[in-house]
Amino acid sequence: MPSFAADAQRNGDLHRDYIDDRNAKSQDTLYTMSNGAPYPHPYEAQRVGENGPLLLQDFHLIDLLSHFDRERIPERVVHAKGSGAHGYYKTTDPIDDLSIADLFQAGKQCPITIRFSTVGGESGSHDCARDPRGFSIKFRTEEGNWDMVANNTPVFFLRDPAKFPHFIHTQKRDPATNLTHADDSTAFWDYLSQNPESIHQVMVLMGDRGIPDGYRFMNGYAGHTLKLVNKAGEWVYAQFHFKSKQGIKFITQADSASKSPDHSQKDLYFAIENGEYPGWDVSIQTMKPKEAEELWEKQKINVFDLTHVWPQGQFPLRKVGELFLNENVKNYFAEIEQVTFNPAHMVPGIEPSADPVLQSRLFSYPETHRHRVGANYMQLPVNAPKVAYRMANFQRNGNMAFYNQGPRPNYLSSIEPISFRERAVDLDKTHGHFIGEAVTFLSEIRPEDFNAPRALWEKVFDDGAKERFIGNVSGHMANCSDKEIIKRQIGIFREVSEDIASRLEKATGVEGYPGIAGLRFNGTHNGMAKDKSLRNANGMTEKVSQATTVNNGAPVAGSH
Repeated sequence: MPSFAADAQRNGDLHRDYIDDRNAKSQDTLYTMSNGAPYPHPYEAQRVGENGPLLLQDFHLIDLLSHFDRERIPERVVHAKGSGAHGYYKTTDPIDDLSIADLFQAGKQCPITIRFSTVGGESGSHDCARDPRGFSIKFRTEEGNWDMVANNTPVFFLRDPAKFPHFIHTQKRDPATNLTHADDSTAFWDYLSQNPESIHQVMVLMGDRGIPDGYRFMNGYAGHTLKLVNKAGEWVYAQFHFKSKQGIKFITQADSASKSPDHSQKDLYFAIENGEYPGWDVSIQTMKPKEAEELWEKQKINVFDLTHVWPQGQFPLRKVGELFLNENVKNYFAEIEQVTFNPAHMVPGIEPSADPVLQSRLFSYPETHRHRVGANYMQLPVNAPKVAYRMANFQRNGNMAFYNQGPRPNYLSSIEPISFRERAVDLDKTHGHFIGEAVTFLSEIRPEDFNAPRALWEKVFDDGAKERFIGNVSGHMANCSDKEIIKRQIGIFREVSEDIASRLEKATGVEGYPGIAGLRFNGTHNGMAKDKSLRNANGMTEKVSQATTVNNGAPVAGSH
């Protein structure tokens, strides 16, 4: 007779285990109902006689259909189509001088999961759409999870956080026609032509990097400025770069239609299956607080601006480590669809900056996960930290609470006290002291916002890249039904380069505006307007905050 322990488990601990279940083969399993009772055949159904109605008592059939109806969870609003794999990170060049983060110490290594994705499309959309790519990494360090939520472009379309939902809506299907901008690009260009700070990202998106040839052949960039803090409490601003060891490859617009809808998924999966493990070099740019102030004062580059980049000649890349993907997932849903990345998940030695879009994402991402996966999303094996200490907090209950911390007090108890570790970082010094009035902030477009896009056109794009760029933009504009929008957008391009504007006018047959000095934007203050009546966004005249007039959100002298 089998023996049982006091907790009703059979000796030998035969309770279901995630790792065992993940690795088990079908030949080693027995078909059962969800309650564990064996069942002879999955296709059977109970009915009255051979030709009568079904029986409600048939739990096997009712449970099968009920669960089937609930197999899907809400897809991600952005980054819905994605691929991923597991691997490891290792530090090759420690940065003890910059950060106390354990994973950056000499010889450290940790497991990782990466999810790549497109941004605007649905879960069944084409892998070769012209779209930025998500590049999210979960580092499972000895001090908890650090989630790097990056993209394959160093900039984005916006720097004001409230614009994000509006912009994403223009990337989705039209509410009336239900068409995407592949068939009707009017909303796409309408947004861009009213928010000209997007021009840097537009230059990247419509250039060769707009369609990577699979996820292995693209870089990753944090985009947002973070902070690194060392053991002395000193900190620097930092930008993280992930440089592909495979090099960069792209697909032209013309060739994209010939590729499989799952081109990037196939390429990544079978490369790993064949032992061709993709890797990336992890590097950082760093900047001292005073350097950030001087960078704005002298060059008008804002470290808190997601549309600006740091000049690598002034702030060179410093290699930190390498990461590799060497293991495909066993179950896509459990390990990729349910994996969650949260930029607020940081470890000691890494802190957020005052970048307003980053600050908004610190809230938005975990809020999305609680809605999409559930309140206890961090208890799923793919999301749970892997640390040497027994984790505890005072979060309890909620849907699907598995690790509910037993009988331990759910408050700070003096009867059964919990252990604590001293804070490793002096947050008073790391984050400074922000004192000021509450302002309604909205950035404005300025001449410096065109410097980096102009450098792309004049110094990076060769003749072939320029021709492809004009073809990509004009081809996409062909589906825009409002010529006024095209005129505005060409006017924005003219601030980058007259060459771009004149080529687009020829390609589209639309004569653009001579620049933006005579335009009013509904989404951005126009700091280049000749007429003051055109400066304020959307024609606002009453109680308009001009907090942007001095620094446009950048750190100024003495702000640290």
